[in-house]
Amino acid sequence: MSYPEPRYFGEHGEINASFRPATAEPEFVAKPVGADADDPRATSYHYLSTTASTGGEYGLYRVDMGPESTGPSTHFHKAISESFFILSGTMRLFDGERWINATSGDYLYVPVGGLHAFRNESGEPASMLMLFAPGAPREGYFEGLPELASLSEEERREFVLRHDSFFV
Repeated sequence: MSYPEPRYFGEHGEINASFRPATAEPEFVAKPVGADADDPRATSYHYLSTTASTGGEYGLYRVDMGPESTGPSTHFHKAISESFFILSGTMRLFDGERWINATSGDYLYVPVGGLHAFRNESGEPASMLMLFAPGAPREGYFEGLPELASLSEEERREFVLRHDSFFV
C-alpha cells in the first residue's frame, strides 16, 4: 500500500491547524425523553472535527455518556466506517458477535457494513472518541435523536436512512 496522491502543492506549508481545549463546552447535549435539564443520564457530544472542518476526510467526536445511558441498537452503515476509543469509564460495545466491556484505552474499529452498537450500563459516567471515515454530517443525526419519539414511523425511517444508519 502506498501513500495517497498529494493534495497540497505548496512549497512551505501553511498555518491552518485548529486547537480545541479539553475544557470547551459540548456543542450538543441530548437528554433522555422527559428528563430535566440536569439529568445525569444526558449524553454530551463534542464536535472535535466535523466533515465540514476536515473537507469530508473524517469526523471525530467525543461522546460523554451519563450513567445508564442508552445508545443505538445494532446497526450498520453503508457509506462510512466507525471507530470507538474509550477514554474513561466502561462502555458496552457490540462487535457484531458479542458485547464487550470496553475500558480506558480499548479500541473497536467497525468497517463499512459492520454490525455494531454501544451503550453505557456501568452506573458511572463514560467517555469515548468516535471516528467516522470518510466524514459524514453526523451532527444532524446526533441533534435529531431526541426528536425521534415524536416522529411518525415513516419519518423515523427517512431520518435513519438519510443518516446512513440501517438497524437490524
